[in-house]
Amino acid sequence: MAGKETKQASDSTPTTTVTSKETPTPVAAASPPPAPTTPGVSTEPKALVIVAEKVEEESTRGSRDRDIALAQVGTEKRLSFIRAWEESEKTKALNKAEKKLSGLDAWENTKKCNLDAKLKGIEEALENKKAEAAEKMKNIVAQIHKEAEEKRAMVKAKKGESILTIEEKAAKYRATGYAPKKFCGCMSF
Repeated sequence: MAGKETKQASDSTPTTTVTSKETPTPVAAASPPPAPTTPGVSTEPKALVIVAEKVEEESTRGSRDRDIALAQVGTEKRLSFIRAWEESEKTKALNKAEKKLSGLDAWENTKKCNLDAKLKGIEEALENKKAEAAEKMKNIVAQIHKEAEEKRAMVKAKKGESILTIEEKAAKYRATGYAPKKFCGCMSF
């Protein structure tokens, strides 16, 4: 701060205006006029000289403090920028990971749905094959039953025919009075 600095030494001394690299010059103040001057005595009060030296020390110390403060501000700014960059990069990485995870979830769900659809298709095909096989089995059972009925009918018909022939032969034997030649198939008379 290379501007003007103003210091007051005490209530009884006049005000001095000092710039950072100039020597102090007295300025008239609204306080009572200075005491009469005597020969051999300096017209500048001693307090003003001390104040001027303090102002110079404070101005160099102020510039050092300003430089330190500016360095701290620069450091804080750089650290703040680094923190912001770090947060931004972390956010980008998290978003990228979330995007990949959601993509993987979608891929997994798609594959699962495809497999479920394939499984349902296989189950339907198996159900159709099972139904066709059951239908074939029912048809075979029905055909076997039909053939069995036909065979039963043939056996009953043969049984009826043989009974009729036996009854006719028995009637003939009764009518003629002759006895059958064979009583049993294994014995003969």
